[in-house]
Amino acid sequence: MGDMYEQGLAPYACKSKLSRGRRFHEHEESARNIFQRDRDRIIHSTAFRRLEYKTQVFVNHEGDHYRTRLTHSIEVAQIARSLCRAMALHEDLAEAVALAHDLGHTPFGHSGQDALHEVMVPYGGFEHNRQSLRIVEKLEVRYPDFSGLNLSYETREGIVKHHSPHDTPRNKDLSEYHLDEQASLEAQLGNLADEIAYNNHDIDDGYRAKMLTLKDLKQIALFKQHYDVVCKQYADIDERFMVSETIRHMINYLIMDVIEETQKRIQKYNIRSLDDVRSCAYPLVGFSKSVRHMNGEMKKYLFQHMYSHYRVVRMAAKAERVIQSIFDAYMQRPKMLPDGPRDVLKHHAKDEVKKARVIADYIAGMTDRYALEEYDRLFDIHAKS
Repeated sequence: MGDMYEQGLAPYACKSKLSRGRRFHEHEESARNIFQRDRDRIIHSTAFRRLEYKTQVFVNHEGDHYRTRLTHSIEVAQIARSLCRAMALHEDLAEAVALAHDLGHTPFGHSGQDALHEVMVPYGGFEHNRQSLRIVEKLEVRYPDFSGLNLSYETREGIVKHHSPHDTPRNKDLSEYHLDEQASLEAQLGNLADEIAYNNHDIDDGYRAKMLTLKDLKQIALFKQHYDVVCKQYADIDERFMVSETIRHMINYLIMDVIEETQKRIQKYNIRSLDDVRSCAYPLVGFSKSVRHMNGEMKKYLFQHMYSHYRVVRMAAKAERVIQSIFDAYMQRPKMLPDGPRDVLKHHAKDEVKKARVIADYIAGMTDRYALEEYDRLFDIHAKS
C-alpha cells in the first residue's frame, strides 16, 4: 500500500525509502513509512500534549473556545496535507513537520518567547524553532536507546527551516542540515500552511473576542473581496455565519493560489527531482504577487488592530513579568527547581551558560497554567510550595 502511494507522487516529492534516515539506526516497519512513524512519535510526545494549554493569542483561562498551540498545529497539518495532496507530494512528511513546528513554543505565545529570549541573550538567546529541534533531538524522554524522538532527517530539516534559510541562524551546530539548501517542498508547504492558518484563524478568534468587528474586518481588502462573494450567495444569514463563511472562502482562495503559483515556479525553474528542489536558488512555494500583497496587508492590519489591542498588550506584559521573574529566581537559587531539572544541573554546577539553558528548557516546557501556578508558588507567601 505504501509503495503504491509513493509511486503516485511527483518526481520531486520526498520518498520515504530515499530518506536520509535517522541519526540512530532503527529497523523500519513495513506497515508504516518513516514519515508516518515520525508523525506518530510527535503526536505521542509529552511536548505535543502540552500544546493544549499553551497560548496561540489568548491565554488558556481567557476562554475555552479560542485556539491553542495544539489546535493551531492540527489546523496547520490539515492545510499542509491538502496542499500536498493537490500537488502529489508526501502528505505524511508535511503533516509531521506541521505537527512538530511549535513543540518548542513557550507558555504565553510570542510574548513568552520574547521574554525568555531577553533573559537568555547573555547565554545564547532563545528561539522556538531551535527549541522544537532541541526537544525532538534531546529533551523528549521516551526511548531507551536514544535521547529525543530520533526523527528522520527530512522532518528535522523541516523544523530547522521553518522559516527561509535567510532567516535561519547559521549556527555551526546546524551544519548537518545544509542551510544553503532549500527545504523539501513538503516542508516549504508546511511553512506557508502555518501562515495561512494563523492569519485566518486569528481573525476568527479576534472576532469572537470582540476585538475585531465586521466593520473592522471589511477594511481588509482580502476579507472584503470574499465577504462580498458570501453576501451574494447568502442573502439573510447571521453575521457570525457571514464571518466564518468568509474566512472559509479566504483559506480556500489562499490554498488555490499557493498551488497555482508553486506549480508555475516548478515549471519556470524546470524542477524534475528532489535535488532540483534543494539546489534551487529560491523557495518554490509561495503566493502570487497580488495575493502576497493582500496577505501582507491583512497581517499588517492584524498587528495594528489585534496584536496591539490593549487587552493583548496587557496580558503580554503580565506574561513577560511571569517568565522573567521565574527565570531570575531559578538562576539565583537553583535549589528551588524541582527534582528533574535540578538533577540535570548537578552536572553543570559551575557553567552559567549550561545552567541557564537547563532553566530555559524547563520554563519553555511549561504550560500557561503551570507557569502561573509556579509564579504563585515562588512569590506568594500563602501559596503551597
